[in-house]
Amino acid sequence: MVGLSLALSVIVWGQKGPVKTNLTPYSYQTFNCDNKGYFDASKYEKEEIDGVNKLLYKFNGVHFDTNPIFKLSSLEEIRRNKDQHLENLEKQYQEKKQELYSLKVINQPVWKKLYENAIQTFENEYELNKEEIIAFSDPSTLKNSKFYETCRESIDAISSPDREKMFASWKAYTELKSKNNADPQGVMNRFNAKMEDPQREDYALIDMIGLSFHNCANSSFRQKRDEEGNAYRDFDKIFTKLKKNCDETY
Repeated sequence: MVGLSLALSVIVWGQKGPVKTNLTPYSYQTFNCDNKGYFDASKYEKEEIDGVNKLLYKFNGVHFDTNPIFKLSSLEEIRRNKDQHLENLEKQYQEKKQELYSLKVINQPVWKKLYENAIQTFENEYELNKEEIIAFSDPSTLKNSKFYETCRESIDAISSPDREKMFASWKAYTELKSKNNADPQGVMNRFNAKMEDPQREDYALIDMIGLSFHNCANSSFRQKRDEEGNAYRDFDKIFTKLKKNCDETY
């Protein structure tokens, strides 16, 4: 009897108790849905989930409020108030940087990588905006651009003292762009009109800095769409009993 009692005691002590989960409610908004679910508080902290949420839905996109330059009047304004634009950009940068760099995210490779990408994108976007503001007044400054190796062709044309080189590059860029337009001849007609204008150099800078250079540099650090889609799905998988209330008219 004593031996049997000892054996039963060993069996009881060797058994593991039931795994406990601490399900905690969590609500978040996506682009067109209100989402409600539960996360396991034994695995995640709410602050970590909040951090990932912000990476996906707040810090994924354009970070800075700047005005694109499409008209001569806008070009003249940004030249006239260059220091003010740079000051405003710097203010936005410092405010957003403080929030971004203080985020806490889930300690898993997918989220750590997302955080690293968000910081790199943020820093690159800031640098690109600053370079453009300055270059509209002094195109030669782009020779020292952070994106020179990536966008060498555009930058060499923009910063060249040989304006004919810039005009030739501008024409080549416009011809390429016109092929993807519903009215390619209309695109070229507008280009030809600008080439005949006394301010053709300014028109060229608007397109070559604001479109050719900008698009080249911007695409070099933006996360691919398919990678973003996977991250959104992975975030949803954190939650159990997840319910989505979506606006179908969105």
